[in-house]
Amino acid sequence: MSTRGNGYTHPRAKGYCDWRPHMKTREVLSTVEAVLAEYREHWPLTLRQVFYRLVGNHGYEKTEAAYKRLQEYLVRARRARMIPWEALRDDGRTDRRPNRFTGKAAFREAVRDAAASYRRDKRQDQPWRAAVLVEAASMVPQAVRVAHPLDVPVFSSGGFDSLTVKHDLVDLAVDLAPVVFLHVGDLDPSGVCIFDAVRADVEAFLAVDAPSVRAGVRFHRVALTPEQVDAYNLPTAPAKETDARNNGVRETCQAEALPPDVLAALVREAILDYTDMPLFAAAERVEAQERAELVQAVGG
Repeated sequence: MSTRGNGYTHPRAKGYCDWRPHMKTREVLSTVEAVLAEYREHWPLTLRQVFYRLVGNHGYEKTEAAYKRLQEYLVRARRARMIPWEALRDDGRTDRRPNRFTGKAAFREAVRDAAASYRRDKRQDQPWRAAVLVEAASMVPQAVRVAHPLDVPVFSSGGFDSLTVKHDLVDLAVDLAPVVFLHVGDLDPSGVCIFDAVRADVEAFLAVDAPSVRAGVRFHRVALTPEQVDAYNLPTAPAKETDARNNGVRETCQAEALPPDVLAALVREAILDYTDMPLFAAAERVEAQERAELVQAVGG
């Protein structure tokens, strides 16, 4: 295994590998470590989020070549165990494991654990349910950290150009209505067009399949908006001249350019706009009582 002089990893590198990066590369890695420390409570971060923090706060070059270079650095740094694996997240992994046990004792323990972790549907009596749709699958864990304590599910909406995914969203709307879908996506002609197209398609399906539900389904774009780009001084790039979508978006920006703490605050604020907190607190008290009763019933 070898590395080129600029710190790139040789394609033959496998598993854990020692690395002695050059001084300039070490300076970049030191800045990355500072960014990871600053946003520790929002781990795992995406590579794009780290990149935009370097660009926005540390003068890192905003080019695709610089991004790819950073990508190589962080691959190498993780192989060298210089950066914790849990600090960064990549897309692409889906787990579907069979539900099985090593024996009856393990099953009984699982039942006790289930009772101890019992959660009530605390939004069933809310005026509005909510669901968060995140365009980048790698940002889902950050949205989950904000949404799940408020009993709001999070979905990756990256596949919303799929007709099947759109129709699945119709089924979800019927199950949850009245529901508001809170969307986090890039600000570009494609992202805005996808959001508008999904909303129109879902409403059209509902008009036929569940007309009584249609009025109880809303869509709200949480991020990214032109106002947020200006407010947080986010880096932009001109829209591609070859993009035929004419929806007024001339400067593009990725949602991952938002600082992770700002994104979390925006998602939480949007959820709270549709949450009756006294009602939610009452449901939490019922949940605690029911959990205690279940734990006692299973001999926990």
